[in-house]
This record gives sequence, structure tokens and C-alpha cells, in this order.
Amino acid sequence: MAKIKNGKLHRKDGVWDPLKSSSTDRDQAEVIPKTAQSASPSYRLAFVDTDFLCSEELRPVRLQLELLKTEMVLTERGIKSTVVMFGGARIPAPGMPAWAAKNDVQKTNLEAASVYYDEARKFARLCAEEAAKYDHREYVVVTGGGPGVMEAGNRGASEVGAPSIGLNILLPHEQAPNEYVTPDLSFNFHYFAIRKMHFLMRAKAVVIFPGGFGTLDELFECVTLIQTKRMARIPVVLFGEKFWHSIINFQGLADFGTIAPEDMELLHFAETAEQAWDIVASFYEPDTV
Repeated sequence: MAKIKNGKLHRKDGVWDPLKSSSTDRDQAEVIPKTAQSASPSYRLAFVDTDFLCSEELRPVRLQLELLKTEMVLTERGIKSTVVMFGGARIPAPGMPAWAAKNDVQKTNLEAASVYYDEARKFARLCAEEAAKYDHREYVVVTGGGPGVMEAGNRGASEVGAPSIGLNILLPHEQAPNEYVTPDLSFNFHYFAIRKMHFLMRAKAVVIFPGGFGTLDELFECVTLIQTKRMARIPVVLFGEKFWHSIINFQGLADFGTIAPEDMELLHFAETAEQAWDIVASFYEPDTV
């Protein structure tokens, strides 16, 4: 029997695979002589035909691909759990101008809110120090990958040499990932729904700083899933109790009866990074993940 001396017949997981790879055919298709037939869109390999993949009929496939790509990368990196950090993209770092302010009142408020940038940065460092005990496979910081509080979270992890995840999404503004996201853990999404799933699929805690519609959306998404027992109860920590009570009357919801009184216990409040980390750490038994 002839011996095949071709390591490429083994997949990266070591499984024998004698079939020709898709990537080989993809590359070969690029050098086929250009004729009227080969230049036709119908001749493109389906899996590299972006026009075909972006068609309305392929939406279910695109949803699946967005779910699968990020999942595969995180699994390959061995990341088992995360700490999610949400918060306003418009909150500047201390000493930096409020670039998103539309008037003097907003400028004053946003620049005062830079304290949350600092606390987010400190909190991310605390998470990263805990993650180091597990070879950065547990308690990995994940943010939306953008500016403001998100940047602070990725920055804090980066400053202590820890990897962190950024789940970016294409928007008219703020769409470039911040420079502190670990490059091979920087993801980009088209579908908000799939991005939301990835925020929570590995979450051991969700920590939320002052923010706008997007931040509120993520807060209520998470609390609703916990309230309805669609996900396990995890710590949900809100930074800045005064801010949160000024924009949402949580007790009013309970008093009116549209949430149960015990639903108030799903929320924790913190003012400092240390307070927030204590809430997360005390929720889990020592040495358990």
C-alpha cells in the first residue's frame, strides 16, 4: 500500500481528512482564466460569494455565522467565563473633553462622569488579577469594544497584562474598536441579537455604569432573563446609585406591582471598584468558578 506523506491531510485537531479543503479551492478559483463564463457571478463559489451571502434569503445563515465565529474563537482560547462591563460610550477619560456634548449642561455632566471611567478601569484590573489565577480563562473582561466606559474596561485589563474581549458592532458613529481590546479577541457584529447572546453566554457578572439607550437596553435584557429564569442568577451591579435612581424608579415599579418586591434584590449598587468586586466575589464560593 502506498504511503501518503502529506501532513495537510490532517485537520488542525489531528483528525485524518482526505478530502480537498475549501480554502484550496477558494485560492484556485482566484487564478482561473477570466472568461465570460468564469467572470459571471453565478460561477463564484457559494461560500466566497459575498453578494450571495448578503442576500435577504441568507439571513438565517448570517445569524448562524455570527453566533458560531465568536463562539469558536473563544472556545479555542479556552475562555470559560467572563465579567461583562456596560456603560456610556460618551463618558470621557479624566482630563479629556466631553466630545459628545451638545450643550454646556451635557459637557458639565459628562466631564464630571469621568470618575466612572476611572472606576471602570480599576474594576477591570481587579477582574484581571482574579483571572490570572485561572490562566485568564475565567473572569475575563468583556466590553462592547468602543470608547468611554468600554475603553476603560479594556484598558484596565491591558494595563496588568490581561487579555480582554471587545464585541463591537457597526454603527454610524463609535464603530472602531478601542486600542486596548486584545486584537485576536476583537469581534465585529451586524446583528444586535447575536452580540447580546455573546455578552451573556459566559457571563459570571454584569457590571453597568451610567449610559444611554444602549446601556439601558442591556440592563433590562439581562435582568429580564434572570427574572424569568431564562438564565441563572448572577450579580448585576449598577455603578452610581444616585444616577440610576434619578432615571429609573425601580421602587415605583415594585409599588405599582409591575415587578415583584423580591425583584429589587436582583440589583446591587456600588460606588467604587472595590465595592463592585466585593459583590461579585462574595456571590461565588471561594475557589469555585
